[in-house]
Amino acid sequence: MLFILFISMIILLRTGELLLSKQNENWLLQNGAVEYGKKHYPFIVALHVLFFISLMIEYFLREKISYSLFFIIFYFILLALKTWIILSLGKYWNTKIYHIPNVPLIKKGPYNYFKHPNYIIVIAEIAVIPLAFHLYYTAIVFTLLNAIVLFVRIKEENKALQI
Repeated sequence: MLFILFISMIILLRTGELLLSKQNENWLLQNGAVEYGKKHYPFIVALHVLFFISLMIEYFLREKISYSLFFIIFYFILLALKTWIILSLGKYWNTKIYHIPNVPLIKKGPYNYFKHPNYIIVIAEIAVIPLAFHLYYTAIVFTLLNAIVLFVRIKEENKALQI
């Protein structure tokens, strides 16, 4: 039951993030933003959809159902940090790569300390969510797949933002 509630909450949160991203995308495009990385974005979407499918399959195939309170609490800390990131970027936050020419990069919140704090959170989430329920195969496979996708993504984003 805890697994169902936890994963349902995360899916609802991700849906909310996608809705916010779409709203921000409309604002960005109205303000002259250019999109980058269109070719790899479908792979990111596929990775995240398959991640949730893998979580559910691995969980329901397990004989012994257990959870780690440490990783569940750690997830909520990550969620708080992600909220800080989204609030720091405001209307510039998006799941896609957009850049408005001649607009300086955001340098507040966690962006004072890191170039790509959102990706640090994504990396951690991909590991922590399955580890919360001892789903080691999903944690390992999707951490590796995510590393490949983020390698391409960060390279594209750095190029787009001219970092």
